[in-house]
Amino acid sequence: MRRARRVAAANGRPLRVMFADEARFGRMNRPQPCWAPAGVRPEVACQLIREYIYLYGAVSPTDGTCAFLILPASDTECFQIFLNSLARRFSRSYILLVIDGAGNHGSGELIIPGNVTLAFLPPYSPELNPQEHIWDEIRENLFQNYAAKSIDEVCDKLVHASLYIERNRKMVKSMTSFPYNHQFTMIRQWYER
Repeated sequence: MRRARRVAAANGRPLRVMFADEARFGRMNRPQPCWAPAGVRPEVACQLIREYIYLYGAVSPTDGTCAFLILPASDTECFQIFLNSLARRFSRSYILLVIDGAGNHGSGELIIPGNVTLAFLPPYSPELNPQEHIWDEIRENLFQNYAAKSIDEVCDKLVHASLYIERNRKMVKSMTSFPYNHQFTMIRQWYER
């Protein structure tokens, strides 16, 4: 954290701390309980078609700013595309991007943009990443009991979901602003090792 602040100050840019992750969405769904009038059994579509697409996302808990990108896979090449997109979108800021330890995040083939520094969360601790709450919101409220007819329909639904999340900064801030995000004590310890 200190190093990122020093680099941001040296470049004359404000520091933006963001948490990033990717999530898989597809045509395989799990029926969830839903409301229905007494005496009526709800009909919910269910399918087991194994077609997937990935939604990459980054969130800044301090102001609720989000960035999303839909990509076909969870690999180093797609993560590189996401990093470049994020660096261009927030080109006036220096970004401390906090990510998990997935293999594609620490690949030696990654070229980190000049205005981005990566910091890694502790292993096996997805609960520390506020981006996970964004995935929960999308799955529970926008994809619940939804059976898509094609992967293009899933992609369209993800575009709608990401725009809904991006436009509701106040909601995003309430879902992702935890006390430790403001203090950054845990992240600072891992980053300065």
